Amino acid sequence: MGKIAFVFPGQGAQHPGMGQELYEQFPAAKKVFDLCEQVRPGTLEQCFAGTMEALTETRNTQPCMLAVELAAAAALEELGVHADMAAGFSLGEIAALACAGAASVETAFRIVCQRAAFMQEAAEQVDSAMAAVLKLPDGQVEALCAPYAHVYPVNYNCPGQVTVAGLSEELKPFLADVKAAGGRGVPLKVRGGFHSPFMASASERLSQALAAYDLRTPAIPLYSNYTGLPYEAAELKQNLALQVCHPVRWQGSVAHMIAQGADTFIEAGPGKTLCGLIGRIDSGVRTFAVETAEELRNAVKEAAAC
Repeated sequence: MGKIAFVFPGQGAQHPGMGQELYEQFPAAKKVFDLCEQVRPGTLEQCFAGTMEALTETRNTQPCMLAVELAAAAALEELGVHADMAAGFSLGEIAALACAGAASVETAFRIVCQRAAFMQEAAEQVDSAMAAVLKLPDGQVEALCAPYAHVYPVNYNCPGQVTVAGLSEELKPFLADVKAAGGRGVPLKVRGGFHSPFMASASERLSQALAAYDLRTPAIPLYSNYTGLPYEAAELKQNLALQVCHPVRWQGSVAHMIAQGADTFIEAGPGKTLCGLIGRIDSGVRTFAVETAEELRNAVKEAAAC
């Protein structure tokens, strides 16, 4: 029998109104949202009625996204769908931390609030941005980055898609090189060059902050962005900090989960980005996005039919 993996998205999928249906229709989701609101007043207002401009600020994006992700996972669990393994993309890894039992919901939310503040402050020190490079192999993207002093491949998403981070002034000619090579560059809705050396100060500050938290051995396999492999308990704090300024090995994580028996992936949170990436990594697995009440009930129904 196949296994179910819960996966949690990163920045870029945020939008006004996200999570409101979950809050209104599922008690477990409401409980999560209410806890997040207690820790960070204004979170509900930003999720349900905030402007896109406000939600694109990193210090808002990450806590709001995490609240929706944790609420969606709680609703799935409430309806009897349980994860056999978990992974998250960038900030989504903090949601996966809670899903795997390595941290409480409150601890995960407090961590992401600090992470978001550190990353926004680091981003404000330099004019940087990110773009997804499509239709080119990883090695070619790396070769195109090499002549630029401050353009880095940072997210290995799926075959034919690598995200880069760089100084804004260098990204423009870099993307022209991508087009000339037959690829396509798509700017991302983030304000900073994340998972790159630009985030070194944020990584160091997060490492210091994590020392104050009690993290437990995951109860199910929890995948690390930094290595693309399941966490060892001793690596949790170190790798959570390192992933902030190092590439996300998403394709490797998904391939490993599939090799370990995952055949159903449920993306808990806003958007369907991870479902698309997973489908390109292996078209033979099933993917479900869960943000709305209808999507959640459909995922529960399909999971029960396995």
